[in-house]
Amino acid sequence: MPFNFYPNERTALFIDGANLYAAARALGFDIDYKRLLALFSKQGRLVRAFYYTALIDDQEYSPIRPLVDWLDYNGYTMVTKPTKEFTDSSGRRKIKGNMDIELATDVMEMAERLDHVVLFSGDGDFRCLVEATQRKGVRVSVVSTVRSSPPMVADELRRQADNFIELQDIANEISRAHPPRDTGEDLGQEVDMAEDEDEAAYDLAT
Repeated sequence: MPFNFYPNERTALFIDGANLYAAARALGFDIDYKRLLALFSKQGRLVRAFYYTALIDDQEYSPIRPLVDWLDYNGYTMVTKPTKEFTDSSGRRKIKGNMDIELATDVMEMAERLDHVVLFSGDGDFRCLVEATQRKGVRVSVVSTVRSSPPMVADELRRQADNFIELQDIANEISRAHPPRDTGEDLGQEVDMAEDEDEAAYDLAT
């Protein structure tokens, strides 16, 4: 599919991990991050790929840790912070781990060194960030989906972006194959922990 990238553009990826995970799951596939990086490396000159996620530090084993470690060794710049636990008004234990501030700060700091920002998120709170980045002369593409039910991308964010990339349209190029458990040794197996993550750290998207 056409991406609207120019050959010599300096680009960077800013991936809201929880939001991208939720969007992909809503469409029924898992992300192969090696393939994703390869796909966007072909679009212009990729300067950096940031991945943002919160970690639950008090767990003996965090199911997201293998993914974080793999990404850190394979071309991604990891930005993490510990989650915060609180009790809501009904007495239920809640976990909070929003990474919006960290992502927005990095975009603004990197903007002067970039021509094109690729934001993997559908969060409408990023509309103002996209607008501010555009005022610096940087184009912004948003990657999310309108084909889930409900749509994962806020309408105001999609309208603000210079280019909207429908996640389902690139699914065949970035999705992870699922080989049999006893034979698969590829990236998909190294990050298979994501399938156990539905009710844990990736729920921080909401």
